[in-house]
Amino acid sequence: MSGQITSGQSRGRTYGLAAVLVLQALCAVFFIVDSIEDLRVDELNPHNAFEAVIGLVLIIGVVFGAREMRRVLDRAGRAETAVTVASGALGTVIEEHFRKWDLTEAERDVALLAIKGFEIGEIAAFRNTAASTVRAQLTRIYAKAGVAGRSQLVSLFIDDLLGGALAGMGPPESGKPPAAAS
Repeated sequence: MSGQITSGQSRGRTYGLAAVLVLQALCAVFFIVDSIEDLRVDELNPHNAFEAVIGLVLIIGVVFGAREMRRVLDRAGRAETAVTVASGALGTVIEEHFRKWDLTEAERDVALLAIKGFEIGEIAAFRNTAASTVRAQLTRIYAKAGVAGRSQLVSLFIDDLLGGALAGMGPPESGKPPAAAS
């Protein structure tokens, strides 16, 4: 799971960014109040002007940082919603295909386990059947689905989730994988 960010990590990063923005806002207020106080007591000098500029830059940074944080949180929320929808959609797509192929209950179970990536021996153990029975069921499933094997079976569902975006991208005559669309 390296490379994946959990919701706890995401929440921690959000709180960390919010803390930095609050600290930056406090620093901006400090520099601006200090600059105003210095201008009341003293005349404008390079030190006072520099503190005033620092305060203004910090305020600009807080505004841009808050806007960016809002944008990132909105995008993360949309991505999370899309993942939820896609996971539900995958279940729907699988059920539709199983119905269309008229799979038996046993074939449905075997097909689902195969799609999940379990090996024949593991499927047989889960179902308390012989490996030869699972092989025969997979053969019937592949025939009903019109595919040659497990990878083609899985690709049917991926293609449906992508809205048929991969249609027509079968293996070319050269035997090399198709070029990615730009």
